[in-house]
Formats: sequence, C-alpha cells, structure tokens
Amino acid sequence: MKKKPPQPTTDQEHWIRLLRQMLLIRRFEEKCAELYSATKIRGFLHLYIGEEAVSVGVMAALTPVDAVVATYREHGQALARGVSPGALMAEMYGKQEGCCRGRGGSMHIFDAATRFYGGNAIVGGSIPLAVGLALADKMQGRQRVSCCFFGDGAVAEGAFHESMNIASLWKLPVLFVCENNLYAMGSALRYTQAVTDLAAKGAGYAVQSEAVDGMDVLAVESAARKAVDSVRGGNGPCFLECRTYRFRAHSMFDAELYRTKEEVEEWKKRDPILQLSASLRAQEALADADFEQMESEVAREVDDAIAFAEAGTWEPVDDLTRFVYSERRTG
Repeated sequence: MKKKPPQPTTDQEHWIRLLRQMLLIRRFEEKCAELYSATKIRGFLHLYIGEEAVSVGVMAALTPVDAVVATYREHGQALARGVSPGALMAEMYGKQEGCCRGRGGSMHIFDAATRFYGGNAIVGGSIPLAVGLALADKMQGRQRVSCCFFGDGAVAEGAFHESMNIASLWKLPVLFVCENNLYAMGSALRYTQAVTDLAAKGAGYAVQSEAVDGMDVLAVESAARKAVDSVRGGNGPCFLECRTYRFRAHSMFDAELYRTKEEVEEWKKRDPILQLSASLRAQEALADADFEQMESEVAREVDDAIAFAEAGTWEPVDDLTRFVYSERRTG
C-alpha cells in the first residue's frame, strides 16, 4: 500500500503562504525589469529582489488597521500588503487604472484601501510621516501601529534621529524597520557609519531594538510580531534592523561598480525563497510538484497584471491640470 504523504500543519500552511508571497514579489519584479528594458515602464525603477523576506515577514505581523509607509523600493511591500498586482503594474505603466491613476509611477505607490502610504522618493522621508500617523492614532485613542520601512542610508539622515527621539519621548506606536542591505545606493555601510551595528542606535533613544536575519522570513516575522505586540500594548516604539541584501543593482541606471560579483553570488546562497522552500521540503510539507504549481499560479497572476496594464488607458491631456491646486499668474 502506498504511503500517504504527511499533511502540512497549520504552521506549515502559513509558511507556504509566506513562500508564495515572496515568490510573487520575485516574479513580479523580474517581469518589471524586462518591461523596463522594453520601455513599457519608464522613469526610475528600484528592484526589491533578494529582500522579499523583510516585507513579507513584517506584513504578516500587522493588521489591516495598521499603517505602512515605505521607500521608493516599495513594490515588495505593496504586494505583501495586499495592493492588487494589476493596479500596481498599471501604475508603473502610467495608466489611469493604476492605484494612483498613473501619476505616481514606480516610486510613489499609494493605496488608501490597504493603508499603504507610499512610496516616498526622499531618503528617510517615510520616517517622520509614520511618526505623524502614530501621533494622530495616539491622540485619537486608536490601538494602531504605524510601520515605516527605510534603508541603512536613511539612518544617516537627521529625520531618522529626530523621529526616533520624539517617538520615544511621546511613546508613539511606531515600528521602525530598517532594511539594511549594506549599501546606501553605492556607498558601503562601513564607509558611511562609524557604528555599523544599526540596532545599537536605538539604545541612544531608549527605543527597544533588535537585529534580525533579513534573509529568513520566519525570523523576521517572529521579531516583528514581538515588536508589534509591544508597540500596540502602549510600550512605545520599536526598531528592527533587518540585515538583508539586494541581488540587483540599486536601480536600473546603476553600473554597480561598488561591489564584487563574488559577494553577490555568496549572498544569493542565502536566498530567502530557496531557504524556506528547502526547509518545507525537508519537513515533507512541500513537494516539487507543489512548488511547480505555485510557480504556475504566480506566473498567471503576473501575466494577468501585465495584461491589465496593457489594456489600461492613458490619462487625457485635458486632465493634466486635474488635482493641481495652484494657478500660474501672469502680468
């Protein structure tokens, strides 16, 4: 009699969902790179490939009432938050059916329905916005968490230090998530920060801080859940340093001369998708056929998003002054 394969446990089913989310982000962004090269997507494009475990792990700890403020490398966070792949792709195409009517593009994704407040092109720009949202929630007595993502480069910005300080003083419900990928654009962390242990900076503001392996989605989720529970419980802000790595260049314009190919290949061995899928296979919770089916489903979802964007409409020229609230005066 053929032995029946073990059935995934509840935890394993959750981990499979996390794997699928990371895979969707990866395949979506790989297609974005192709579409950018084909000039379907214009402007700037910053890919999240390699960092998927951070957004997926953190989002798993948040609730729909919480707010998320992100950086210009935000496609991963948007998808993990639940923004429609079709609306996201249409936005990058510049079509009216995009989540910002095509006016935001890759760097300015916004979706009120999921409380996803950017997409911010300014380094560190997400941080004070999250503090403002958290202050409003505290003043209104709402048990919400405002989560902001930012890179290691933003830690050098004054806005980071001012925001950490005021959030700590006022015990604001903010989760600060630093995606430390070791390079602020093309500047290595060791050349820009005297103290490269970024989690240690939280101590200077009496903020509960932790460093976590940003290539391990389960480790990120565990740390994020602990931090979110603390923040929601009224204990003030928390700071997570997620040590991760982007496999692609800073942007599509980046010649990537500041790091070696050997370094990139070494980090790819810690690919969060490969790590989790290997763990699930070892537990007999995921067979090769299951992963192939997941790949097929994700491919169809990405293809549908592209078809939606291709079928979208351009904003009429007559509407270009719509939402513009100032007039040019002459004379």
